[in-house]
Formats: sequence, C-alpha cells, structure tokens
Amino acid sequence: MLELQNISYVVEDGGNHKEILKNINLTIDQRFVALTGPNGGGKSTLAKIIAGIYVPTSGRILLDGEDITGLSITERARKGISFAFQQPVRFKGLTVRDLITLAAGRNISVSDACGYLSEVGLCARDYINREIDASLSGGELKRIEIAMIIARGTKLSLFDEPEAGIDLWSFGNLIQVFEKLHTRINGSIMIISHQERILNIADRIIVIANGQVQSDGTRDEVLPGLLGAATACPVLTDKL
Repeated sequence: MLELQNISYVVEDGGNHKEILKNINLTIDQRFVALTGPNGGGKSTLAKIIAGIYVPTSGRILLDGEDITGLSITERARKGISFAFQQPVRFKGLTVRDLITLAAGRNISVSDACGYLSEVGLCARDYINREIDASLSGGELKRIEIAMIIARGTKLSLFDEPEAGIDLWSFGNLIQVFEKLHTRINGSIMIISHQERILNIADRIIVIANGQVQSDGTRDEVLPGLLGAATACPVLTDKL
C-alpha cells in the first residue's frame, strides 16, 4: 500500500515560487488506478515524486508503512516501485533477453524470458535476441518495458502516458496487455492517461488539476463526469 501525506512540490520560476503540487493526500491500494486531468496539472510530477525522480518540498511517502521519502530512485526500485517513461530508453548493444534478465534480478532461462514476452503479446522467437535499438517501434518498446515490469514483480508499477507516440494498432494491443495485467498483477498499477479506453478498465480514477486532487472515486463514479466535460468542451474529446 502506498500513502502520500501532504505532498507539496515547489519550483523556482523566474525568481518566483511556483507550486506544482499542493498538499496531496492519497492512499493507493487498489489493483488498477488511473491518474488523469489537464496537461500541466501535476500528474507526471506526482508520479516522478513517487518513483523518487523528484524530491517533494514537503510531505511524506509511505510504502507498506515504511517512510521512503528520503530514498533514491534505485532504493525505491529495490523496495518494489517501477516507473515506465513516456518514451522507453533504447540500450544499444543489449538484447531483449538481457533486459528481461536484468529486470528479473536473477538468472532466468530462455523459456522464462520467452514467457514474459508472450504475456505482452510478442512472439518470443522474433524478439528474444533483438537489440534494443532503432529497429524496434514505439509500441514494441512499450510492450517490452511492460514485460520487464512483469519480470520484476513489483509492488507498484507506474506508467506515464503509455499511449504516447504509438499508432492505433499498437495502442489496441497495449489495452489488451493492461486488461490482462489487471487480472493477474500481485501489486498495484498506476497509469497516467487521458485515454477513455484506459480509464474504462481502471478500478479507481484520480483527477489532478492545478496541483490538487479534484476528483477521486471508482470508474463508475468519476468517468461519466469526465466524458460529460469532454462533450461540453470539444477540444478534450480526443483525450477522453
């Protein structure tokens, strides 16, 4: 279980203090949580604070009751927090098998590595020895990254707009992967997204705007209001 207690984040902006997050209080223990809201509202900042990339100006972060506020991103990874960037990193010279083995943190068989690739809908024969380079599409990289997170078996997996930069076919496959993860993951998944198809499979939706929690509830409680706002404001329609 993840607890955020009075999390605030302030940055310097042209000599002025800009408050990006304002006293965020959340407890995350559901299996699948979606974080959404307008661009610039603080969603990605909050995810990076949870992962340890940013340090909050004030407040505490607890993981299963342990205060991890002062831990680095590496230390938090060891505690069981994974973070998937919008644009996965390409590691020239490393193969897909290398990355999955590193993620697992132990020597695994080719059969095991292939099993993780199958979980995300990739044919192991075609990918296991591929290098992580420019020959892989954005959608392929996203699914390989998810396979790595499955191999790690983390308590909390954070995804920052996994739909960014991929085509519709790849997005459809990603949705299927997340639906599958929803039924078998042992920890929690938190996804930052504007996409209705992702919000529609979440157990809980949290709306962040102006650095604060604007709405928080089940999919049935929150999603109708978001869709109504998108209908009233057509510029939002492509994102909700």
